[in-house]
Amino acid sequence: MNQFTIKNILSLAGFGGLIALVVSVAATASTGAVQGRASVIDGDTLEVRGERIRLFGIDAPESAQICLDAAGNGYRCGQRAAFALADKVGSRPVSCQPTGKDRYGRLVARCSLAGEDLQAWMVRNGHALAFLRYSKAYRPYEAEAKASGAGMWTGSFEAPWDWRRKPKS
Repeated sequence: MNQFTIKNILSLAGFGGLIALVVSVAATASTGAVQGRASVIDGDTLEVRGERIRLFGIDAPESAQICLDAAGNGYRCGQRAAFALADKVGSRPVSCQPTGKDRYGRLVARCSLAGEDLQAWMVRNGHALAFLRYSKAYRPYEAEAKASGAGMWTGSFEAPWDWRRKPKS
């Protein structure tokens, strides 16, 4: 970076802004964390700073998936899961700690919002299931959601991994 660029940054952001920027970049580089404002792709996928991130250890219904409420009426539970996550995150920054990549090349990560585990929140509120194939970490939150009848647990649904395996017409 040349002096002209640094001078411009200092005049626009102030010296404190430059320090915050450097500290933020350094922290992200040293921890491997992806931090920033998130866009919700679906109930278990975010996009942060241009990076698609699959939420570790959970599986939310697909956007076209239909669940039944307590009265037996169908609703788009995948869409509801995505809206719940979007409402939770809003425009606040998230922090995602990578755990690996999935078969589609997406980053898999544990994400938090102001220190709160987003995966736990999704499962505890009945918007996603613990994806036991990959982790048992969210099993207690699923039991809590089931016991309280939260989200999808108010009616009936098919596990997202089973729904995806069925032929679609």
